[in-house]
Amino acid sequence: MRRRFHGLLPLGSALLCLTIPAAAAEEGNVFTNIFKYGGTTVPPSQPKELEAAYCPTIDVPEGGAALQVAGGRMGDAASIRTQITLGRLARECTRLQDGSITVKVGIEGRVLLGPGGRPGKFDVPFTVAIRQNEKTVVSRTRRVSATVPAGEAQGFFSVVEDGLIVPPAMTRDYEISVSLGGSGAPKPARKRKAPAAATAGEDAGAGAAQ
Repeated sequence: MRRRFHGLLPLGSALLCLTIPAAAAEEGNVFTNIFKYGGTTVPPSQPKELEAAYCPTIDVPEGGAALQVAGGRMGDAASIRTQITLGRLARECTRLQDGSITVKVGIEGRVLLGPGGRPGKFDVPFTVAIRQNEKTVVSRTRRVSATVPAGEAQGFFSVVEDGLIVPPAMTRDYEISVSLGGSGAPKPARKRKAPAAATAGEDAGAGAAQ
């Protein structure tokens, strides 16, 4: 008498049935990724949105907006060779992933010939500093060249100083200062800062004598 077994499949067929759902699931993930992300793979997770960076206006200390170079006795107007003055100042502040802020400062100015000056190339020393409560966090002194062409009485200069880092603990209350001169440039007077955060922008002229 022949017996019939219903519902049983050969071993090979059973294995095939077991492997199909996994393959189908994998294929389904690929198609899901295409519809959700526009590609076959899941894109890397995006970093969380960073808090807007506090970006105070640039402070020019008293006596730091102009620099005279004399060739003779101090106080003798006829011996003044050049007078260097600051013009437009700009700053840009960017929050970093570690919570610190990187500051970029742009400086424009001009060199005026005095009674004792002649056209040519001149070195302009300037100092950019980050301070908090009269304490210097970072300070850089640089020189930029300015040329007064033959037949002209003035020349112009511009420079960008980048990569000034404000530590995370100081990002809510710090000062940016720019002054003409080297390490002996005047120190800015302490002043209270507004609590509102500011975006990158351009500051007004330094208020130097024309």
